[in-house]
Amino acid sequence: MGKRQHQKDKMYITCAEYTHFYGGKKPDIPQTNFRRLPFDHCSLSLQPFAYPVCTPEGIVFDLLNIVPWLKKYGTNPSNGEKLDGRSLIKLNFAKNSEGKYHCPVLFTVFTNNSHIVAIKTTGNVYAHEAVEQLNIKAKNFRDLLTDEPFSRQDIITLQDPTNLDKFNVSNFFHVKNNMKIVDPDEEKAKQDPSYYLKNTNTETRETLQELYKAFQGDEVLAATMRVPEKTKVDKLNAAHYSTGKVSASFTSTAMVPETTHEAAAIDEDVLRYQFVKKKGYVRLHTSHGDLNLELHCDLTPKTCENFIKLCKKQYYDGTVFHRSIRNFVIQGGDPTGTGTGGESYWGKPFKDEFRPNLSHTGRGILSMANSGPNTNKSQFFITFRSCAYLDKKHTIFGRVVGGFDTLTAMENVESDPKTDRPKEEIRIDSTTVFVDPYEEADAQIAEERKKTQLEAEAPESTAKPSQPKQGSQGPQTYRQGVGKYISPAVTGQRKKHQPVQLPQGPRRGPAEASGTSAHGNN
Repeated sequence: MGKRQHQKDKMYITCAEYTHFYGGKKPDIPQTNFRRLPFDHCSLSLQPFAYPVCTPEGIVFDLLNIVPWLKKYGTNPSNGEKLDGRSLIKLNFAKNSEGKYHCPVLFTVFTNNSHIVAIKTTGNVYAHEAVEQLNIKAKNFRDLLTDEPFSRQDIITLQDPTNLDKFNVSNFFHVKNNMKIVDPDEEKAKQDPSYYLKNTNTETRETLQELYKAFQGDEVLAATMRVPEKTKVDKLNAAHYSTGKVSASFTSTAMVPETTHEAAAIDEDVLRYQFVKKKGYVRLHTSHGDLNLELHCDLTPKTCENFIKLCKKQYYDGTVFHRSIRNFVIQGGDPTGTGTGGESYWGKPFKDEFRPNLSHTGRGILSMANSGPNTNKSQFFITFRSCAYLDKKHTIFGRVVGGFDTLTAMENVESDPKTDRPKEEIRIDSTTVFVDPYEEADAQIAEERKKTQLEAEAPESTAKPSQPKQGSQGPQTYRQGVGKYISPAVTGQRKKHQPVQLPQGPRRGPAEASGTSAHGNN
């Protein structure tokens, strides 16, 4: 061991050590990192293709992307060599029921590890295994789908899992040289300053977002702050509670000050349904006969109104009963006939209306079909027998009161055991509304409001004149200052007749009166 062998050792990291060996040294980055391009992507746009074409070498492009490139550059984007548009081959990829590309012969789904080939003369795409077994080994060089002849040189390899060099995006000519086609949408996006801010930290993005909100805040606020239309409150729709604006303005400085209590307005449907006291009656004209229905408008007003409005709208005309199960129910009301369509009269689902006195008991109960709680639309069903287990799951809104022979004929139609769809079409030709309680309710409400308006507009002369209250005038003033309302006559009379009373002290005993105590003087 020599002397002074550690003489040059430092107790700290030098600049050279930090730069070349320790934390400051960056790892060597290879010039071309492998970036795999999926087989179903365009080699130019690097996005999934819609209209695939390929070169004789098997490089796949999208027709919508390669044509503008060829017009401007006339080269192959992947290697920079000259390329003629007439040499491009249209590819015919086959898809399965799930929308995935697969071999039309072996029905194997293509992946990034599949060996895929195409026939140059037809453009059909197959798995290499199918072409190898049925064409090459069998020496039958005819297309497996069209039976067109081809040569072995016409077999183009689109993807070989053992040779993926042509799928390396880092080696593409247009990627290395940053060559692009001018996109009108991209040029329009460049007008936005945020287009050039690609690498920003979280703090910068939040700051820019706040500035953006502040810049457009007035416009957004003006567009969103729309004063809702105020419902006119009258004698019929006035609630027993107020709008709450007075208390809200008292507790919150953000509210507009209000000093007058105003009655809140009851929802128009709630008001209308209070006047519905009758049953509704509708007839369904089906391909197997007529069905007379009684609707419980007084118990389930929302559901019955939806059904009656749709019938008047001829919404059910031409629809079929898409589901029929013997000894259970028959379901219809879907214009698409699939069991997944249909809309309510208001265009959105409405809530259930369960009543304890309505049950799925007996034959011919009319009820709403749904896909869960509060999802009623237009579909309904009629029971063939009691189904009490459906209570509080489906809204009962009517029953069959006529045409049970028609209901039996509909039940006797055979159905597909897999889909429960009737083998014979059961169709609703038209509907007839006999009694609509909602029209009567609307007419009654209009009459009540007209009557109230006439009473309010009656001339004041017909009203009894109001009698002024006694003592409504102010008291008489006799002088200025204190006691100005006291009459001088009253004060003078009181002074003349009232004797003067001197104030009396505490009553003294006999001993105190004589000036001596009971025990004598001390």
